[in-house]
Amino acid sequence: MNRTVALLLAAISCSHAFSTQPSVSAPRSATELFAEAEDRRSFLTTVAAVIPAVAYSAPAFASGGATAGKYTTIPIAKRRYYGRVQEAVHEFLLMGPAVIKGDLTDPVVQDFFDVTKTVVVQGKKKDINGVCNKKDGDCRAADIFDSRYNDMKTTMYLLGNAFRINQQKAPDNLPTVKAAKKFFKTMNLFERKVLKNPSSNDKAATALYAEALDQLDIYLDLVELPPTESGNYDKEFSTLVGESSRIT
Repeated sequence: MNRTVALLLAAISCSHAFSTQPSVSAPRSATELFAEAEDRRSFLTTVAAVIPAVAYSAPAFASGGATAGKYTTIPIAKRRYYGRVQEAVHEFLLMGPAVIKGDLTDPVVQDFFDVTKTVVVQGKKKDINGVCNKKDGDCRAADIFDSRYNDMKTTMYLLGNAFRINQQKAPDNLPTVKAAKKFFKTMNLFERKVLKNPSSNDKAATALYAEALDQLDIYLDLVELPPTESGNYDKEFSTLVGESSRIT
């Protein structure tokens, strides 16, 4: 900033080399006119140098981009999805005792895949200042439901996609997304068993669950969450957007 002021003052001082006031003195010689022309050229040259210097000295602010994502996208994604991912892991682990026995008919297992059990988007009232302007008079909040597993897939993918430095890299090439998709592939096979023909003694389902558990731990490590055996997921988690990116 001081440099810019100095340059501007230098330009102004040069402007004193000639006057814009009309002259009432006697006609000047050719030598005097030539000298004044040289002064004018010197002034214009100085101004031409000052203008880009002023523009260059202006402070620049990052607009965000590929490198900025490392510092902004990840914390935002954590605030949005950490709660939902951790709640999904909590409910996934609750299935453990029943799945170890091979019992896919257990209500805890069934609920995890039930598309009518989990509120994924809380409804908002449609009235305006307490007055309902709807023609049918129905301004009640309408929640959107889905299965916890479907919400788990969505949030795991979106959280994993945020762990990038280069925005040009395709999501499927990110280690976090690759780990999530391996987990989904195994769990989709498990889901098929639960929904199509649940058994109370399905040892193949037990093996799938154990495989998915290992895959889930790999993913959790990549997105900076504790492993499944840490005890972190023994409690329920709020699925609302968090106020910080810290683990809660």
